[in-house]
Amino acid sequence: MKTSFVVHLTGIALLTTVLSHAQQKPLYVTSRAPLAPQKYIELPLGAIKPEGWLQQQLVIMKNGATGHLDEYHAKVQHDNGWLGGKGDAWEETPYWLDGALPLAYQLDDKTLKDKVLKYVNWNLDHQRPNGFFGPLTKKELEGKPMESCADGADWWPRMVMLKVLQQYYTATNDPRVIPFMTKYFKYQYANLKTCPLAKWTEWSESRGGDNIMSVYWLYDHTGDKFLLDLADLLYKQTTNWTDLLGGRNWAIDAAVNQTGAKWMNRHAVNVGMGLKLPAEYYRAKKDVKYLNAVKTGFGDLMTLHGLPHGMFSGDEDLHGNEPTQGVELCAIVETMFSLEEIIGITGDPSYMDALERMTFNALPTQTTDDYRSRQYFQIANQVQVSRGVFDFSLPFGRGMNNVFGPYAGYTCCTANMHQGWTKFASHLWYATGSGGVAALEYAPNMLKAKVANGTEVTILEATDYPFDDQIAFTINLPKPTTFPFALRIPGWCIEATFFVNGQKLRSDKGGQVISLSRAWKNGDKVTLKLPMPVRTSNWAKNSRTIERGPLVYALKVESTVDEKTEKTEGTYFEYQPKTAWNYGLPKAIIENPEKNTTVTIRAMPANFVWNEASAPIEIKTTGRQIPNWKLVEGVARQPVTTREGIYQGEVADKVETLTFIPYGFTKLRVVAFPVVK
Repeated sequence: MKTSFVVHLTGIALLTTVLSHAQQKPLYVTSRAPLAPQKYIELPLGAIKPEGWLQQQLVIMKNGATGHLDEYHAKVQHDNGWLGGKGDAWEETPYWLDGALPLAYQLDDKTLKDKVLKYVNWNLDHQRPNGFFGPLTKKELEGKPMESCADGADWWPRMVMLKVLQQYYTATNDPRVIPFMTKYFKYQYANLKTCPLAKWTEWSESRGGDNIMSVYWLYDHTGDKFLLDLADLLYKQTTNWTDLLGGRNWAIDAAVNQTGAKWMNRHAVNVGMGLKLPAEYYRAKKDVKYLNAVKTGFGDLMTLHGLPHGMFSGDEDLHGNEPTQGVELCAIVETMFSLEEIIGITGDPSYMDALERMTFNALPTQTTDDYRSRQYFQIANQVQVSRGVFDFSLPFGRGMNNVFGPYAGYTCCTANMHQGWTKFASHLWYATGSGGVAALEYAPNMLKAKVANGTEVTILEATDYPFDDQIAFTINLPKPTTFPFALRIPGWCIEATFFVNGQKLRSDKGGQVISLSRAWKNGDKVTLKLPMPVRTSNWAKNSRTIERGPLVYALKVESTVDEKTEKTEGTYFEYQPKTAWNYGLPKAIIENPEKNTTVTIRAMPANFVWNEASAPIEIKTTGRQIPNWKLVEGVARQPVTTREGIYQGEVADKVETLTFIPYGFTKLRVVAFPVVK
């Protein structure tokens, strides 16, 4: 059988929408002219069913806060405004639904579906005659009708609910959604000049890109021309992330400026959301400056503020690249979603690598095993978890930002953390404009999609990735069908090998997407082998981090856990170290990490959870203690490795064996190390 190959590289021309054989329309809703075609097309919610460790993670969420937040979190539980009550009328209920709704359909869980549908149905059934929707406004609660947009309320939380409704529509095709959104956007279009985004809060102004995203989504479905004009109006009223990201001085200034001046432009959650704005607007304007702004801005962010776990600092401001700076959980999940959008628009593999790194490293460490408690701010070199103000730009008076708890710090993260894993799961695969499918992120799952001339394909992705270096795909089809099957080779991979039905097909270097096009038949197996040698990377103050594959490794620090209570923020947990953490890595390990480390891979645990006991991989190496590396004001501030490559202070003579586990399994850890002799 003759096989042809197409390599998709960064910077290639945009794919045009290619109609399948004998079809009059694309298999999935694609970009409608004049919008630029997307490189990769999102699949309907429910097309991807998590398996293996990922499915277990989602079940933990269902049994934890994601499935039950409305039963105990007072803001959501009592007299909820999104159900017509006088309670929460702002962001927390939509935040929760933005993760709980996709979880319900990914697990096909009737109980959770029924729960989230109460909110969906109330909003769809209670749209005002003028198009406004959501909780009753102050005037409406007084029993009076809205007479103008001034009687409305903040635009921002409605942007989140629109994302919920988009996902719901792709899962159900409920015919109420499209006219509902059309009516609301007509309301916006008629009233934004009088009641602009910034009328009620700065949040709407900072986050208008999410609004534009929903407008273009609806335009792809309906073709209503006013939507393009509405997007232009929204863009003018939104923080100019294009100039900020593309202008460079913004990211530099943020590294040194922690004042209150223009702090909303440095707020890490706003930044995470704002990343998608230029890419979204590129769809309409087709000017490469918008894509260049994202590329430049994200590069500057990770250079000036990036941390080893793959996320930029933000506590709450962007705050440089010291491994003692904090990262807000909300910022992680919002940046993940922005990258998922940017990937679809640009097809750039570098964003796929960035999404993978922060998902498998930064995300899991910030929640507890039962998915009930979380940290507001995590720290990369986190050698204790306790109350304090530390080096954060937002200390918050009660000092609760670093501890684990259901409500510690601000409760936005209590509600917003749920979208991280669920949206990652729904973006493992994309469709292609040529009637194919693309596996752009890897985790165990089963895909059901339509390819080529509408043939239904099921692809089982069996893997323990990112803990294993092999991914096996089994293709099930009712009849032989030709379609392109695209797979990403991560940028960290030196050379990957493809096998089809056990026979080596080809090898390719990392940092690209390879498309295999052939007449696939039922039972065909494609195996992707991604060798994972141990390597090191360079971070702040010339520190070094151990890596293997997509995972970052951290020193395993044993801890004691204390449960405490704060009268305002409730139950919380502190972690204190039981074992030493103040080590340097010998220069020999940096020079030859493969030779000077030992990797042990164990069977995946039957009941997977991201904790120290469950880590399926260990890396052992050696290190020497640095006696003067101590906690100062609760922070393990980073010793300097000089440009000669060696820490110049006192170092213990004794060489000790150190155990490293993947960062995501840790609560206490060191991940950025000084280098010693």
